[in-house]
Amino acid sequence: MAMKDNETETELSEAVAEYKGILAGVLDQRPSGTRQRLAVALAKNRSFISQISNPTYLTPIPVNHIDVIFEICHFSPTEKKQFMDAYKRGHPKRFAVHHDSQHVKAHTVYLPYLGDEARNEQLHSVVSDFVRQIARVMKAPPKKGKTR
Repeated sequence: MAMKDNETETELSEAVAEYKGILAGVLDQRPSGTRQRLAVALAKNRSFISQISNPTYLTPIPVNHIDVIFEICHFSPTEKKQFMDAYKRGHPKRFAVHHDSQHVKAHTVYLPYLGDEARNEQLHSVVSDFVRQIARVMKAPPKKGKTR
């Protein structure tokens, strides 16, 4: 039985490396600054982006980051399908939410320039977090017994 477990673990690791490789390839084709925009949108350090896009690190990409990654990195439909197929193979038990382009719609918000890059990034992060929180509230089922 241990041999079967090792084979399964190897298959899962290969799938994780595959989807991370797809992300790395997409990032390499995008303009400079995309990694930084992704880090800001996910409220993470740039080193986190390096880690989640490096196929040698088998730390999984959190499922709640996928839609943001697709939005910021502008995956093609083919790249998105390849990524999601590998993601589902890499995390068969963890992947409970179905993600596809029908679930999100991009909307551009123009923010004012605040005079320095750190403040601009902070504003972008606050607005992005706010929008994600609103989306979570809208997706959540209503609580029983609460009518207000």
